[in-house]
Amino acid sequence: MACCHDDHCAADAPPDSPGWRRTLWIALAINAGFFVAEILAGVAAGSAALQADALDFFGDATNYAISLGVAGMDLTWRARAAIAKGGTLIAFALWVLGSTVWHAVHGTLPQAEVMGVIGLAALLANGGVALMLYRFRGGDANMRSVWICSRNDAIRNLAVLLAAMGVFGTGTGWPDIIVAAIMGGLGLWGGWQIVRQASRELQTGRARRITVPAE
Repeated sequence: MACCHDDHCAADAPPDSPGWRRTLWIALAINAGFFVAEILAGVAAGSAALQADALDFFGDATNYAISLGVAGMDLTWRARAAIAKGGTLIAFALWVLGSTVWHAVHGTLPQAEVMGVIGLAALLANGGVALMLYRFRGGDANMRSVWICSRNDAIRNLAVLLAAMGVFGTGTGWPDIIVAAIMGGLGLWGGWQIVRQASRELQTGRARRITVPAE
């Protein structure tokens, strides 16, 4: 399937196409692996930003698994799955904000070197996934939710690197806390985008069922 270069490119990619499924499997494997790596590194380094990124990897791996499960189903089921994924993003974002407050109150100082190494590896991985998913960004809420998750991941990884440099340069944990707070806000916004589009699609699917005459 050729690469697309406009916002309507995913219209040519069915939700159960082999290319879509293959991309999801790759994204699922990468996110599951980096969840384990980042949660261990985040706890060891005492970094709120790394732990937030790790839980986001876990949420995305779950979301990709859900997307694989509903691929090929009708619009209503795909929209319901997207609402669940959007809710997951919002829940994780709230957890991130709560964890950030805890680190701010306790004044923790993360290990900048660990943050930098893990953040760079995660950025390279998520950048590759985002490029693979780029052509699906204009599809239904289910496809768009996967693209939003991947895009947000790459942005978060870059933010972790900036936080690592800030911690190293200032000798305080405030850059880590600030970045974690921004990541939480980004998660809330992304989750809201997904839920809003999926809700519209769910209403459309119900309207279609009502207007279809009984045989």
